[in-house]
Amino acid sequence: MQTLLSILSAILSQAAFYLGGLAVVLILVWATNKWTGVAVYIKNDEYGVVEKIWSFGGSVKSGFMSLNKEAGFAPDLIRGGLHFFPPWQFRIHKQKMITVQSLAYVYARDGKPLPAGQTLARTPDGVFFEDARGFLANGGQRGPQRQIVRQGVYAFNTALFVVMTGDKVYAIDVGADHEALDRMRRTIEDRNGFEPVIIRDTDDVIVIVTVHDGPVLEHGAIIAPAVGMDRNDLNTFHNSFQDIDHFLAAGGWRGRQEQVLVEGTYWINRLFATVETRPKKVVAIGTVGVVISYTGDSGVDVSGDDYKHGSLVDRGRRGVWADPVPPGKYPFNPFAYNVIDVPTTNFVLRWIESRREDHGLDSNLAEIRLITKDAFEPILPLSIVVHISPENAPRLIQQFADVKRLVDQTIDPMVSAYFKDAAQNLTMLQLINDRSKLQEEAKEAMRGRFAAYNIDIQEVLIGTPRAGVGDNRIETLLDQIRGRQLAAEQQETYGAQRRAAGEQQKLNEAIASAAQQTALTESTIQITVAENQGKAALMRKQQEAQGIRVTAEANAYQTVQDGESKAKAIAAIGTAEGAAIKAKVEAFTGEGARWQIQQTIAEILGRAIEQTKQPLVPNIMINGGGGDGESGSNNTTMLTALMALALDNRAARHDKDP
Repeated sequence: MQTLLSILSAILSQAAFYLGGLAVVLILVWATNKWTGVAVYIKNDEYGVVEKIWSFGGSVKSGFMSLNKEAGFAPDLIRGGLHFFPPWQFRIHKQKMITVQSLAYVYARDGKPLPAGQTLARTPDGVFFEDARGFLANGGQRGPQRQIVRQGVYAFNTALFVVMTGDKVYAIDVGADHEALDRMRRTIEDRNGFEPVIIRDTDDVIVIVTVHDGPVLEHGAIIAPAVGMDRNDLNTFHNSFQDIDHFLAAGGWRGRQEQVLVEGTYWINRLFATVETRPKKVVAIGTVGVVISYTGDSGVDVSGDDYKHGSLVDRGRRGVWADPVPPGKYPFNPFAYNVIDVPTTNFVLRWIESRREDHGLDSNLAEIRLITKDAFEPILPLSIVVHISPENAPRLIQQFADVKRLVDQTIDPMVSAYFKDAAQNLTMLQLINDRSKLQEEAKEAMRGRFAAYNIDIQEVLIGTPRAGVGDNRIETLLDQIRGRQLAAEQQETYGAQRRAAGEQQKLNEAIASAAQQTALTESTIQITVAENQGKAALMRKQQEAQGIRVTAEANAYQTVQDGESKAKAIAAIGTAEGAAIKAKVEAFTGEGARWQIQQTIAEILGRAIEQTKQPLVPNIMINGGGGDGESGSNNTTMLTALMALALDNRAARHDKDP
């Protein structure tokens, strides 16, 4: 057992001796390599920039990059692994791989110098920054580079290229350009250059681009025209300023650009172009946009010979465009175009104190002070509804520059003057009572005046005139008018009440009549029955009277017949006696004969009257027609003749009396 332990102890002692020797050897090797730089190990996430300390070929003649084995920084890199170099000739600068999260800028320390007026260095065609030798050999320029680096992991020769990312600067310190690099970094940070330009569709904005490289604008130009817009021309299409070389090849100008950026993501070198955000131009519903262009060629006037207030040009030309843009959203560059909104729907202008419309066009309008014919001084509140047609909007803007100026400088004085003139011919009472008439007259009178300024007037609305502060005369007049109107209304009310009372009476009668409808019906029936009974009794009486009349007529006829027969008999007797008397008379002469005749006639007549039973004048006289053959007529004639004779004799006697 002791023997075994002794053997192990000897082995361990021998191993420790050899290990110690190996360690010493390794330490000596490390120290020698550190001192001489013979071997270099590069990790796979690193790369090495080779610096040649001395060379039999001497030093570089310009710059500090060694392209021909001179002393200096070699353009080529060494990558991961173990590398061996001659002792004391090279220094290897190990660098971590360059990681770009978003956007990185490159500054070249060597290369051709920039010409006068050039801001950023041009990168040779087909060469990327990982090829330092190709960059220098093909004319790469020193200074800030036009080309930027996008996301990725790169191995750049950081002795030649300084790479700036948003969080780090990758560079080998050469101690000569700290100030320039610091200034460059601050500029990029101030312009938010380490992030792409992102325009979201929800923002409704555009981005204005100002280019800081290229030829300056021509004299008189205020904005650079758009160039390189043809996608089919691969040599000039710069894809919205993302390819600087193509932009310059297309003839791009330094300065603020007419072309704007809309929704999207743009990788723009912020040392080449700065950006600023502006809202899109929104032409609202109910308006049109009149475009004033500050860029483009001078166009031909298309306004016509009858328009004397300036020129209108076609779209794309410099000046006021003859065709307005309809409602919508437009990416108009506000530095190249001015778009003036002109309302095309009806809008109201108010000459009313403390009342203004949202459009603000009437913000400077005040109520109109009038003087009436009877020396009242009312204040007239007024509203006018106007309309501007879309085709007239450019003419209006060309003449007045904006609608607000038109309202303040033309419409306001024109309207005020019209109503002041009109008020001088009206009394205060007429101004109040004839307001609607005044409105119509004003609308017709001002329609032609407004048309001269390319405006259509729709309505004129006049409010109630009011008095100024401290003036009670108008209120007194209104009180009088209200008193008269109240009296008239009371009269109308009393008349209505009277008519209502009459209708109420009729209603009450109707109600009472309805309540007694049964009794009224029965009484009506009774009245009808009584009328029918009366008519029947009347008919009976009429029948009885008719019978009595017929009977009386028959009796009278019989009596007449009897009287006539007797009269005929008496007449016959009288005729005979007359003949006798005549004979007697003839026998007498003188007055005595005449008296004898009269006496004889009187006796005959007396006897006839005594003998007849009928009255001398019948109660009922029936005229039979007066024919010669009727007896009644003969008797009457005879009697008449006798009486006439008697009277004739009497008259003759009197004629003889003195």
